[in-house]
Amino acid sequence: MSEQDGRAARDREAARWYDDDAGPVVRPYAMTRGRTRTAAEGRLDLIALVIAESRADEAACDRMLSPEHVEIVERCRQEPLSVAELAAGLDLPVGVVRVLIGDLLDADLVHVSRPVPPAELPDEKVLREVIDGLRAL
Repeated sequence: MSEQDGRAARDREAARWYDDDAGPVVRPYAMTRGRTRTAAEGRLDLIALVIAESRADEAACDRMLSPEHVEIVERCRQEPLSVAELAAGLDLPVGVVRVLIGDLLDADLVHVSRPVPPAELPDEKVLREVIDGLRAL
């Protein structure tokens, strides 16, 4: 192979925007349009559950949504999933998934249910006193 042919082969290889096994490669910042945060950031911790709304059927027809948005809605229609489960299932960084979920929240296609922090749960002693009081009635 001549030097010119070798250089042309290297140039073609460098110009490839896809991986034969993975398909087209899209950078995370392209999926989020460069955004790294969402207004719902505080509500989207790793264990927050994402639940599809009843109008989520419209997601597949919405041309403003990316394939990743539609995939999140479809997965959450089957069952509520946590942010961490969605990130793992989609093989995307958690930050990207949070931004995508924020978009879906803004479009009213999903809602988020946050677990109650242990500090906000009633004390077991208080619950036992309530039960004892109800039994006394």
